[in-house]
Amino acid sequence: MNENLELVQKLYKDAEMGVYTCERLLEDLKEKDNKIKQAIEDILKQYHEFKQQSEKILNEKQIEMPENGMLSKMGARMGIKKEVKQDNSDSAIAAMLIEGISMGSLDTKKNIDQYKDHMTKEEKKLLNHFLKFQEDSIEKLKKFL
Repeated sequence: MNENLELVQKLYKDAEMGVYTCERLLEDLKEKDNKIKQAIEDILKQYHEFKQQSEKILNEKQIEMPENGMLSKMGARMGIKKEVKQDNSDSAIAAMLIEGISMGSLDTKKNIDQYKDHMTKEEKKLLNHFLKFQEDSIEKLKKFL
């Protein structure tokens, strides 16, 4: 398989995990009065869009969609529950999200730089758009700190 398709698989996997964690977080905040919920819903919507776009590319190339493992999801779920139980302030939620998105952003940058010569124009555009989304999400969340 081409390296660029591995990157699209990674984007799919990152977006799928983003959807999962945002949905779990919103579920845990459902009965709470947090102002950050709208920002999380906006981020969730964009993660859904990236998941669909990467899924479309992988389907066209007849490449399997990787799923995040049950252990990864359980770890994320337990971490979210613990954090929300300890401190469900908008500031604490924003810090948790910024930390996770920042890790993904650094990984996305590294992959774009490493494989830039192997990506198609469409894939490069998608990955750069995903990176911009990550950076914009971090900036949006900073106002809650």
